[in-house]
Amino acid sequence: MSTPIRLAKRLAATLPCSRREAELYIVGGWVMVDGLVVEEPQFMVSEQKIELNPEASLTPLEPATILLHQPAGTGMNPSAALQLIRAEARAADDPSGIHMLKQHFLRLVQHIPLENNASGMLIFTQDWRAARKLSEDAVSLEQEYIVEVAGVLPPEGLKLLNHGLTLNGRILPPIKVSWQNETRLRFALKGVQPGQIAHMCESVGLQVLAMKRIRIGRVAMGKLQSGQWRYLMPHEKF
Repeated sequence: MSTPIRLAKRLAATLPCSRREAELYIVGGWVMVDGLVVEEPQFMVSEQKIELNPEASLTPLEPATILLHQPAGTGMNPSAALQLIRAEARAADDPSGIHMLKQHFLRLVQHIPLENNASGMLIFTQDWRAARKLSEDAVSLEQEYIVEVAGVLPPEGLKLLNHGLTLNGRILPPIKVSWQNETRLRFALKGVQPGQIAHMCESVGLQVLAMKRIRIGRVAMGKLQSGQWRYLMPHEKF
């Protein structure tokens, strides 16, 4: 039996190609060892069968951005929510067409947190361009929440929700609030402050039963099921 060597070294000698090219093939998910995809260049091999996918490309990996539907009632911090992004939790109908790789789960950073006790859309990204957009434009990106409420709204209540309420002694800017049905309000607002939606509802005599964020900027969560995630599609921009 031959002495085990790194997969990248073995592939470079087999093709032949440079060690860097071999590493790009491997992390890109194009290399199989005994019929199984291996994405680690340092994986040790000896006599195993090494195959390169005929469609293999040396194009460097694009950083991933992931949309997660955080379940209701979890109250997760970013680290706990990140644990939900697993291979088996990817939405079966993810329309992105992106080939899932282990590299996509590394160095993901969450941006624009949910309102307190809310469920719905979370964003994790490796992409510095998306991260800069979500950080620098956080105040100007409109967020949409569906809010389940109980109570009776006074005659001027809806008007006050749209404009006229205060938070921490300051008048809140105009937002868009409308009834989605008899018990659900739709909030579309920018620069959401922690606890703002619950405070607004309480100010007009309503109790918040549940909140779900369904959109950030121009990107909507769509039909993504609770606890599942999908990739941000190339054409989607916040």
